[in-house]
Amino acid sequence: MFKRCVLCQKGELTGKIVSRKGQYKAKGGTGSKISRWSKRKFLPNLQKMRILINNHPANVYICAKCIKKGNFRKA
Repeated sequence: MFKRCVLCQKGELTGKIVSRKGQYKAKGGTGSKISRWSKRKFLPNLQKMRILINNHPANVYICAKCIKKGNFRKA
């Protein structure tokens, strides 16, 4: 099963973790430089719930934002 919100299709985003070296210019250095980076994932706050989809109950993932909105019916 895809880890994706059934209602708003929110899923994971990709990004980077950036490591910097050097002293900042404000502290008297020559500035910070990016020494290395690695990929990472930004995951949404998904919760597993049992809701009605087309009048049939199903166990699906819903993001916390959609749970707060309440635009679904519990089974």
